[in-house]
Amino acid sequence: MRAAVVSKLEGPESIEVVDFPEPVAYPGGVVIDVHAAGIAFPDVLMTRGLYQMKPPLPYVVGCEVAGIVREAPENAHVRAGDRVVALTLLGNAAAEVAVAPVDMVFKLPDNVSLEAGAGVLFNDLTVHFCLRNRGRLAEGETVLVHGAAGGIGTSTLRMAQALGAGRVIAVVSTEEKAEVARANGATDVVLTDGWLNAVKELTDGRGVDIVLDPVGGDRFTDSIRSLASAGRLLVVGFTAGEIPTVKVNRLLLKNVEVIGAAWGEWAMSHPGYLAEQWAEVEPLLANGKIAPPEPVLYTLEHTAEAVSALDKRTATGKVVVTIR
Repeated sequence: MRAAVVSKLEGPESIEVVDFPEPVAYPGGVVIDVHAAGIAFPDVLMTRGLYQMKPPLPYVVGCEVAGIVREAPENAHVRAGDRVVALTLLGNAAAEVAVAPVDMVFKLPDNVSLEAGAGVLFNDLTVHFCLRNRGRLAEGETVLVHGAAGGIGTSTLRMAQALGAGRVIAVVSTEEKAEVARANGATDVVLTDGWLNAVKELTDGRGVDIVLDPVGGDRFTDSIRSLASAGRLLVVGFTAGEIPTVKVNRLLLKNVEVIGAAWGEWAMSHPGYLAEQWAEVEPLLANGKIAPPEPVLYTLEHTAEAVSALDKRTATGKVVVTIR
């Protein structure tokens, strides 16, 4: 099969599209003819050996797919011919064939294309975990998201109101990205230059209830300052590269929280959690309350460029590699 493969840890530029052995179905595995594969920021880190989990070399890029089931275990909830999305675990996605654990394979609603489906699981379930589980989003609360034109950011904009938010404020770096944020459902958009004062003005000085931050870096302290009393800052990642620190007296003074939100760790340590999430998210996708993503598409031959777009922070929205 054709696959996008990393054989040396030298960054996205080291990705090569080559002939690679088809994966073998293991007990409890679902064999999928892949139509599209999602790309996420951990894929950038893995190409340099910087992610906390390190697949052995050589490995296939990507961890999420959408496609058609070729073969499934007996008594599985999916069967041959079903349109599905799946998590492949630690690579093994950007290829013509993938195998995924049966409990990480889910039927895709008919109204969501396979290309869009490849952009659903990683980002949307991360955001669902952040807002529902870690952020304890209450009806009508205000959510602010940094990096709002990126994959996690646009997912937050698409989902937050369906999950109960009354207002969703997007923080972006350019006017071009502001348009992306508005198109994905932001109720308000502010630019990174002077964003804190803009948010204070928008909220009449009250601040926001939840900040969802996949960026990190030097805006972290101002994110704490932007919180209303009893507000929650969700730490999702560090695409800016710098891991910030916090002086805990800031938390004490305003009765606010800084909360780690590592969806992957939670899902791996809580069997059945992914199915619980999908049971809530899938109907919202099916009835249109959550719009499917509109991914930026790259062909398999351009997988290195797809991953590089995340590395350089030039990507807007979810990045997806098309296989068929």
